[in-house]
Amino acid sequence: MKKILHIDSSVRRTDQSTESYNSISKAFGRYFIDSWMSKNHQDKVIYRDLGLNPPEFISQEWIAAAFMPEQQRGEKQALVLAQSDLYFEEVAQADVILITAPMYNYGMPAVLKAWFDQIMRVGKTFTFDLARGDFPIEPVLSGKTLVLLTSSGEFGFGAGGVREHMNHLSPHIKELTKYLGVDQFYEIGSEYQEFADDRHTASVEKAKQDIVDLVKQIG
Repeated sequence: MKKILHIDSSVRRTDQSTESYNSISKAFGRYFIDSWMSKNHQDKVIYRDLGLNPPEFISQEWIAAAFMPEQQRGEKQALVLAQSDLYFEEVAQADVILITAPMYNYGMPAVLKAWFDQIMRVGKTFTFDLARGDFPIEPVLSGKTLVLLTSSGEFGFGAGGVREHMNHLSPHIKELTKYLGVDQFYEIGSEYQEFADDRHTASVEKAKQDIVDLVKQIG
């Protein structure tokens, strides 16, 4: 049995009567989970909608608690780190991490960045040792697969695309996930949402087919 951690980050919902108001990235996530569970009934899904239940932003108190030796922390520090500890345990237990993310202002939604900030902790997700020289950070976790499902209003953000240099969404996430123990990274997305034309329709349909194919490959 595998455990899947499903993280949605769009602030949009999926139950609006006007279809164009609904989240495309969340719909992709649901499509992935439905496809996966149809052939892996025994697997378990942990679900978090960060758009509807945003993580707390880290603070001065959070930083102080995170860098304090665990044996020295008291009740106050434990409370400050409670959400971070919960998120970390969910990541640690997961075999597959599914993240859905729309492109907001050419990067990730603030709630998703807040989630990463809560999880990325010395002694938890990574170790820090200056004896390693100029690259002192090493991940603690390993062996995980991450699937990133995205949607964007414009187009050409992929390798060789006209807006590749403007893509601060997937490259950022891919770099961060190394410290979540991710060894295999897959990305599927749709484009052209703001144009609302045949190119967008075709892009969404291709993404759905790519999701089905990916589930067959790794599921």
